[in-house]
Amino acid sequence: MKLTVKGVERALKKPGRYRDGRGLLLQVNSATNASWVFRYERGGRERWLGLGPLSLLSLAEARDKAHEARKLLFNGIDPMEQRKAEKAAKAIEPSAALSFEEAARQYFDQHQQKWRNPKHRAQFLSTLEQYAFPLIGRVAISQIDTPRVIAVLEQRHANYPDQRLWDAIPETANRLRGRIEQVLDWATVRGHRTGDNSARWKGHLDNVLPPRGSIRKVKHHPALAYAQIPDFMAELRRREGIAARALEFLILTAAPTGAVIGARRDEVDFEQKVWTVPPDRAETKISVDQPRRVPLSDRAMEILKGLPIEDGNPYLFIGGKAGSGISNMAMAELMKDLAWPSTTPDRLATVHGFRSSFKDWVSETTNFPNHVSEAALWHAVADKVEAAYRRGDLFNKRRRLMVAWAQYCTALPLASAKVVPMRGAR
Repeated sequence: MKLTVKGVERALKKPGRYRDGRGLLLQVNSATNASWVFRYERGGRERWLGLGPLSLLSLAEARDKAHEARKLLFNGIDPMEQRKAEKAAKAIEPSAALSFEEAARQYFDQHQQKWRNPKHRAQFLSTLEQYAFPLIGRVAISQIDTPRVIAVLEQRHANYPDQRLWDAIPETANRLRGRIEQVLDWATVRGHRTGDNSARWKGHLDNVLPPRGSIRKVKHHPALAYAQIPDFMAELRRREGIAARALEFLILTAAPTGAVIGARRDEVDFEQKVWTVPPDRAETKISVDQPRRVPLSDRAMEILKGLPIEDGNPYLFIGGKAGSGISNMAMAELMKDLAWPSTTPDRLATVHGFRSSFKDWVSETTNFPNHVSEAALWHAVADKVEAAYRRGDLFNKRRRLMVAWAQYCTALPLASAKVVPMRGAR
C-alpha cells in the first residue's frame, strides 16, 4: 500500500521501514531522524541507495528521485555507481572536470558554422539532448568510457521498449555515436581527457554492435484496435498528470512522439487552432524544409489551455526538471501502466501504435481519401511526379478529418452505452 502525507506523519511516531512501493521506502530512526531510501538489485546483490532526509524531501520529491533511479536501471546503469562517478567528477581539478554536456555545447558553439543546413545543425544537439545527456550529460568528459557509450546506444527507445536504440533506429543511433565521437576527440585535443576515443567504431564498437546494414527492419508497433479507442480515451481522460494529457493530445493529432514531447507554446496559434512545427526540430519526421501545420480539434485545444505553465519553460508539456519538457519515456511508461492489449497477439498497445489505429479507422470507416490521411500522418508523397505537382498541405481537408477523428475519440464508450427497452405494442 502506498504511503500518504498523513501516513508519513504517523510513521514518525514509530521507528521502522515503511514501503511506498517499487523500491521506495521511508526509514524512520526517530521522530527527528528519518530518510528516504531506494532498494534495488544489481547483479544478484541487494543495494540500498540513500535519496535524502525527510526534512528536505517531500513524499512527491522522493518518488521523483526513485523514478530517476528506476530509469537509470532500465537503461542498464547502476544508480549508485552513477552517483559515485558524479562525485568523482566534482573532485577532479577544474580543467578536467568539464562535463560531457558542457563539452558537447562548447564543441557545437565552435563548429556550428560548418553545418550549412539549419536542420542538420539543430539535429546535432537535439539528438544528444534526447538520448545522451540524460544518461551521461553530468559525467566528467574525462570519465566517458566505453561502457557508458554502450549504455547510451543500448538504451531502450520510447517507441520500441523491447529493443535497443541501436536496433530500433540504427541510422539515428549511428549519427548519435558519431557525434559523441566528435565531442570526445575535441575534448582530447583541448586537454580535458586522454586515451582512446570510447565512441570509435572501427576496431572498437564494431566488435560489440552489429553493422547497420545487418539489422532487420523494425516490426510494426503493436496498436490498439480502432474500435477500442473511445473506451481507451475515456479511461485516459480520467488519468491525471502531464503524461496523460500529452498522450491524449498525441492521439488526437496523430503526431509522432518526438513532435509532441518537444512541442513549444510559441508554436501554437490559440485563435486559429493551429500547431506549426518547425522543420529543424529533430524527431518530428518532417521530410521537407517547410513547417508542418497541424489542425487542432476543440478537445486538443481544451487540453492545451488546461496545461500548467512554468516561468521560463517554453515546452507545452513540461517535465519534472525546471525548464525541461516531458521525458521521452513518460507516455511509454503510462501505456505500460494502462496495459491495454494490442491487435498483435501477446503484445500490449504502444504509443506509436495509435497512428496505425488512426489509419485503420480512416480506411475502414470513413470516405476520406488515402492521400489526406497520409498527409495527416506527416508521410511524404511516395510518387516523385505526384510530389512535384502537389504543393499544398491539404490543410482544410485535414482539419475536417481531425475534427471527425476527435468526435470518434470522444464518443460515448461502448462500455457506457445503455440499451433502453421499447414498450411492447398494445
